[in-house]
Amino acid sequence: MKLTNLMTSAAVAFGLATAALADDPTKVGFVYVGPVGDGGWTYEHDQGRKAVVAEFGDKVETVYVENVAEGPDAERVITQMALQGADLIFTTSFGYMDPTINVAAKFPDVRFEHATGYKQADNVATYSARFYEGRAVQGTIAGNMTKSNIVGYIGSYPIPEVIRGINAAYIHAKKVNPDVEFKIVWAFTWFDPAKEADAAKVLIEQGADVILQHTDSTAPQAAAQAAGNVITFGQASDMAEYGPLPRVSSIIDDWAPYYIARTKAVMDGTWTSGNTWDGIGAGMVGIGEISDAVPADVKEAALAMKAALADGSYHAFTGPINKQDGSAWLAEGEVADDGTLAGMTFYVEGIEGDIPQ
Repeated sequence: MKLTNLMTSAAVAFGLATAALADDPTKVGFVYVGPVGDGGWTYEHDQGRKAVVAEFGDKVETVYVENVAEGPDAERVITQMALQGADLIFTTSFGYMDPTINVAAKFPDVRFEHATGYKQADNVATYSARFYEGRAVQGTIAGNMTKSNIVGYIGSYPIPEVIRGINAAYIHAKKVNPDVEFKIVWAFTWFDPAKEADAAKVLIEQGADVILQHTDSTAPQAAAQAAGNVITFGQASDMAEYGPLPRVSSIIDDWAPYYIARTKAVMDGTWTSGNTWDGIGAGMVGIGEISDAVPADVKEAALAMKAALADGSYHAFTGPINKQDGSAWLAEGEVADDGTLAGMTFYVEGIEGDIPQ
């Protein structure tokens, strides 16, 4: 009798423990390269995190760490998240690639998602957006609106993602303005308002009256506003507070649908590794409102470009296009393949200067 009672009590206890375990929220971690208030890249990733919370409520618990330097510090932070019980971890900067792979090998039961990288594992997926499509739209506006024929571009790091953007913007600026020239300053940072502002000022001093950026803060917007007669584009986030001038449009990264879908996949046990690379058509890349400072015909051309990219009737890298050294890359009507774009390490013909190593 006592044994039966003991066994019954044990079974009840086990059942309660299992039920409690089943009711535990899915824990999702986010590792950010900048502050959530950067107004750009990290801000939009955090908007995606908030969308996960709004979608799943108390079925999910999210944690994040901001201002995590790429390299050893990232590996420490990712490891700590895994040790603290995260079921899914999003690492949101290119330089987190090797740290993510290293930590994932030690925690095979945790799912990892790395943004903008290319290394995968059974428990590591990769995802990115076709930002270059947005650059094609920006290039169309920039080439039409520059009066000095000099467009400045602030690059972060010379990785394929950034080089693709420079090339796409240049190709489409050149299509509408054969006299356009690009000047590029490499900031070697994703987020450093002082460096970004200095880069913008250097470009403006060199005659640029249009500034594009692949860095995360609003400092270039502020520098252009102070200079006057310089137009800019929001990067990663709308940066609409600088509209209608200098900011005349923007590229907006919308991570929310992806973050919701991947969290749900972990919850229902359907998560698998893979690579996602979506653009304007899928809604991962948005084009911010084009301000009234842009002439009506230029706005119309930009919106037509956006529509063609969205429905797939046009590809941003369609030949004829040569490489910087004049050698043929894409023949008339030929479209670049994803493999080449993913590993792009060259400028197209017409861009001056070398890509830093």
